[in-house]
Amino acid sequence: MKKIILSVFLCAALMQAYAQMPPANAPMSPYKGSLPMPDYIAKAFDNGTRNLNGRPGKKYWLNHGRYNIALTVNPPQNIIRGVEQITYFNESPDKLDSLNMKLIINSHRGGARGAAPNPEAGIQVDEITINGARAAWDNNLVSATNNMIALDKPLAPHDSIKFNITWHYQLSRGRGREGIIDSTTFYIAYFYPRVSVYDDYKGWDVQPFGGGLEFYNDFNDYSLSVTVPKNFIVWATGNFRNPDEVLSPDAARRFQTSLTDDSTIHIATAQDLANKAVTAQNANNTWRFTASNVSDVAIGISNHYNWDAGSVVTDDKTGRRVSMQAAYQDTMRDFQHAVQYGRYSLRFFSNVWPGVQYPYEKSTAFQGFADMEFPMMMNDSHQADLGFAELVQDHEQAHTYMPFYMGTNESFYAFMDEGWATTFEYLIGLTEKGKKAADDFYKSFRVNRWIHGQHAQENPTITPSPYVTFGAGNNSYGKASLSYLALKDMLGDDLFRKALHTYMKNWNGKHPIPWDYFNSMSAGSGKKLDWFFYNWFFTPSYIDLNLESVTEAKSSYKLLIKNIGGFAIPFDVNVTYADGSTGTFHQTPIVWKEDQKATTIKIRTKKAVKSIKLDGGIFMDADEKNNTWTK
Repeated sequence: MKKIILSVFLCAALMQAYAQMPPANAPMSPYKGSLPMPDYIAKAFDNGTRNLNGRPGKKYWLNHGRYNIALTVNPPQNIIRGVEQITYFNESPDKLDSLNMKLIINSHRGGARGAAPNPEAGIQVDEITINGARAAWDNNLVSATNNMIALDKPLAPHDSIKFNITWHYQLSRGRGREGIIDSTTFYIAYFYPRVSVYDDYKGWDVQPFGGGLEFYNDFNDYSLSVTVPKNFIVWATGNFRNPDEVLSPDAARRFQTSLTDDSTIHIATAQDLANKAVTAQNANNTWRFTASNVSDVAIGISNHYNWDAGSVVTDDKTGRRVSMQAAYQDTMRDFQHAVQYGRYSLRFFSNVWPGVQYPYEKSTAFQGFADMEFPMMMNDSHQADLGFAELVQDHEQAHTYMPFYMGTNESFYAFMDEGWATTFEYLIGLTEKGKKAADDFYKSFRVNRWIHGQHAQENPTITPSPYVTFGAGNNSYGKASLSYLALKDMLGDDLFRKALHTYMKNWNGKHPIPWDYFNSMSAGSGKKLDWFFYNWFFTPSYIDLNLESVTEAKSSYKLLIKNIGGFAIPFDVNVTYADGSTGTFHQTPIVWKEDQKATTIKIRTKKAVKSIKLDGGIFMDADEKNNTWTK
């Protein structure tokens, strides 16, 4: 009877938490003369946890945890067994009567992305204690990706609580973000019970995980140990603590060499693996990793994957090096280049865009299925096209900054990370492939389908991701990226970089929301940008210009341009003169500041003009037929 009563209480607590989720139609209204925001966001500013100057408020707080996780993995058995201790710190001003646990692996019970439904899947908790006292847990009842646990004693502000959990689960099959790659190669992610985020604007994060939208995690400290049979290699998030214990002397020497070498060092080749000459020849080896102030950990294991590594200087002043590693099947030509692809991207991202030092000591590209980012780990699929393989790796590497360096809520505001990764992917592509190739790919892969689709049902980009009803991928990737690139065009590289660094300095290691981005960019640039952000994020716009008329005057031409689609985009006015020569007059989005529906552009020239055409470049036009005037 006691267990039944407790279960009813837990269900009621979870229902109460779900009631706290922002409604799909949460109304927005202008906040103190600034951009509109829903009431639940405005309360954070009123409470002093966030500031209209873009910085965290004086009362901002951040909860966090300390995770000590030990896994045992015995391929080809697909059962993962874990022992975990969580120390959770409540830095909020609130007394917490219950805690919400995230159980992402439970999504496979209903059939998460890339996997069939499996009622036997999901976390199976064998034992759980809270502050040393055994707690009730019924695996038959706890089947969702959230589980609200009522506490016998409330967790007071600035106090901590300790969980000890023994659990196991069955790895999924299918081309997903985690699971079985082949019979002796596993990618292990989202695998441990964790305390979900408790923040200042939504409280507990109780958004269910169904496999589409991504994740939202605290910045935690991790100690991770993974026990596997001999001849299995482990790659994982965090600093590799015991190479000399688990590697053969030759492999350990090659690993150490790779940490200071620009070339690709083959730590483990197919021949080395066949000769069983990579790991220590104990029955089992325990590989140890630690990571501080990161939002997650992930693991790859295999007994037949090659292991390459090299390193790159990311900071010329200090000589700081970052290790780049790759794990892959021997025949995969694209992954044979992964170390050098990664060396280039790590240096570019650290010094050019965003121009912020890569925050970790390593990065690993692991051959899987997902094209999915994790702190210090990329689970990337094999690509026959080497150029596309490089782009995919660049994109996942770029995610280091959003959502890992900046703890954005991927599951609620996906454009805050996917839009930036898409932008950085394009900017690095300009240097790797040249402008024409980078532009052509960006247009075909990121813009074309959206711009030539239906626009009557557009959702404003600010729409929370769970509530986007049309073109979710466009909102998260292409439209958001175009907004960032349009702002870069308008501010110029130097001022845009200053504003971006202001935003990243303000919110590194914290949980920014869109209004923190808007306010930080305005503060960092010293310009009032609300009109621009309102246009790009709060309106259901698209891109369609119309060259309405051209009026000739002495030494000039006056162009009336209608903005049918509504977005404030940059564009070129391309002029062909009567003598056959051409000229280009670039217009930044500032021309739309006063009126986003129409603008008048004056072109000064002493030559007679034969024709004029508007060209947005990567800002593709939905209908180009009305972009040209011919005399």
